[in-house]
Amino acid sequence: MRFALTAEQNDFAASLRKMAEAAKTPGIVRAWGTGDYAAGRALIGQLAEAGALGLTITEENGGFGAGPVELIVACTEIGRAAVPGPLVETAAAIPALLQALPDSTLAARYLPVLAEGAKLATLALTASGGANAGRAAAPESPSGAAGSAATAPGTATALDADIADLVLIAEGDRIALATAGDLVKSVDAARRLFTVTPGEALAEGEGVSAAIDLAFDTAALAAAAQLLGAGRALLDTSVDYVKQRQQFGTPIGRNQAIKHHLANAHIALEMAQPLLYRAALTLESNADSVIRGRDISAAKLACGEAAYRTARIALQVHGAIGYTAECDLSLWLTKVTALRSAWGTPTQHRARIATALRAGNVA
Repeated sequence: MRFALTAEQNDFAASLRKMAEAAKTPGIVRAWGTGDYAAGRALIGQLAEAGALGLTITEENGGFGAGPVELIVACTEIGRAAVPGPLVETAAAIPALLQALPDSTLAARYLPVLAEGAKLATLALTASGGANAGRAAAPESPSGAAGSAATAPGTATALDADIADLVLIAEGDRIALATAGDLVKSVDAARRLFTVTPGEALAEGEGVSAAIDLAFDTAALAAAAQLLGAGRALLDTSVDYVKQRQQFGTPIGRNQAIKHHLANAHIALEMAQPLLYRAALTLESNADSVIRGRDISAAKLACGEAAYRTARIALQVHGAIGYTAECDLSLWLTKVTALRSAWGTPTQHRARIATALRAGNVA
């Protein structure tokens, strides 16, 4: 099967890319990491005006009623630009969560302001939150390091909970409002994680656990798209660098070993892309939750590993300068490292794929 975006989808991606480039996101990312959110909120507002935050929100709830494919188009460009903020939560996880609930009043109350970018939202999952959420514990391990434990059972962290206008926590078959607690250090300074404390219950009982599982899968898909975009940014930056950096009067990009490394990174990213598209189509088709989880886990794993491999190669070709905070490359390196374990670590997604295959879901 050949996956290809339509002309309209490609134009949408190009418009978001131009918007992010004009905003000069490296400066925005650095400011966000220090707690200066003004420029970042302005860029997020522009993305919302372009429709990027309301893609999967229905027209009745103030959105555009688009599908998961359009969502990954937007998230890929957001990842390419390393735009900070709880965008996976605002544009993907919470719309999926609230629109899947049996009671539609919460979606009608909260989603219109999220679609227009007037407010930001974030979501925390406890270790007992839903079948899929239980495998991922929290959206991200506190350290941001792949494979590390997330948080203790019954606790969770939420991205940018200190500035989010809506903070939700999912616990088992219960969704509640939450308040931000202590800052938890992440490897990516612009991913500001906070412990959260549950408060007033908004929904619980029948149908809530399934909605939480769908929210987790949608968030994992969006995170996979961000990883693919970040990996492409790292590859483009590295290709430009090796063309300009000279050694003994010759661009280092003429070195055959460097060409091979960059080619391998390109191949890994290209091989991950069809899995991302397939996962988006599976989500759009309302497939069985096991098949949906299998395809989304495959996409998250492939995009995460491809982006991480590209990050390592980018650091190798840049040399020691790539480690420095002054080099923009470092912003994408830390972003990829953190996103690789956000919404499920590689180990957790491999386990979910294996479980689906053992169950015979190989369609």
